[in-house]
Amino acid sequence: MSTSTNIRAAEVVLPCPELALTIAFFVDVLGFRLDAIAPADAPRTALLSGHGLRLRLLQGAAGAPGVLRLCCDDPARVAGGAGELVAPNGTRVELVAAAPPPELPPLVPALVLTRAGDDAHRGVGRAGMRYRDLIPGHLGGRFIGSQIGIVAGGPVPDYVHYHIVRFQLIYCLRGWVRVVYEDQGPPFELHAGDCVLQPPHIRHRVLESSPGLEVLEVSCPAEHETFADHELALPTAELRPERDFGGQRFVHHQAASARWDAWRFPGFLARDTGIAAATAGLADVRVIRPHGADATPDARHDGELLLWFVLAGSVTWSGPRDESLAAGDCVVVPPALPHALTACSPDLELLEVRLPA
Repeated sequence: MSTSTNIRAAEVVLPCPELALTIAFFVDVLGFRLDAIAPADAPRTALLSGHGLRLRLLQGAAGAPGVLRLCCDDPARVAGGAGELVAPNGTRVELVAAAPPPELPPLVPALVLTRAGDDAHRGVGRAGMRYRDLIPGHLGGRFIGSQIGIVAGGPVPDYVHYHIVRFQLIYCLRGWVRVVYEDQGPPFELHAGDCVLQPPHIRHRVLESSPGLEVLEVSCPAEHETFADHELALPTAELRPERDFGGQRFVHHQAASARWDAWRFPGFLARDTGIAAATAGLADVRVIRPHGADATPDARHDGELLLWFVLAGSVTWSGPRDESLAAGDCVVVPPALPHALTACSPDLELLEVRLPA
């Protein structure tokens, strides 16, 4: 018999100097139940259960009392909103939100320029994927930008999972990747120029990719947890394209059927991905190309993030100094810094990510 099918339950063992007081605390204050106690004439051990956990209390045992974290719908409604309690045996009990919003570190603005051929910020991540860090320093932990590649292609060893994020964009740079999302229909392929907005908590899975797949990912905050969902099977039976996930809607933008409209600077066109509307103005993602002009006027922004990634062609970014940019180069412009795009080649295509929109 395998280990996984032979194990019936798991217990956390906690020492305690006074059994009766500790039992009363866990039962009366935290809502556990008493399942067993022994011996009857002079109890020294007790088994409690609750909230998906089993606790075995051992009177007089040695060892640290440990830390217990209880995830609550509303921590303020537990134990008078104390936030943290200490059991009679010394166990520290943390009362936290079960689904907290992502913690946003303070923004640390910076001018960041990374080059396509620079290997200083490259590494290997999970499932053997190759990562290039587009925003070293992560603006104080507020944002992460990654160029992610899969060399061999084929099935991807992924599982149904979700993220607690404020914003997450996946833009396909080259090749294709087959993905599936909760309540968004059957699996589909992202091709070069396509992108998705992954709202917070949406379940999804990467199924397979072409050899040489490359995608660009921008997320806020930079560090966020990935949670596996072992119960949900994808695809789901319902198709709910308008479903709200934490104030955002899922977006699957397809470049082949997209429309080009005027950009905020004359002489340029922009392909709107629909992300500004789907996030209620939190973020905007567009692809820019020249249409009669080869330069923008001097400008500045007052937002959290302005990221430009060169998809094709070439351009000069003019700020404190001029920087010639080619395909694969990326620049992040800090707020209030005067800047312009000049010497735009006719075949220039530029991915722009802005927060707020």
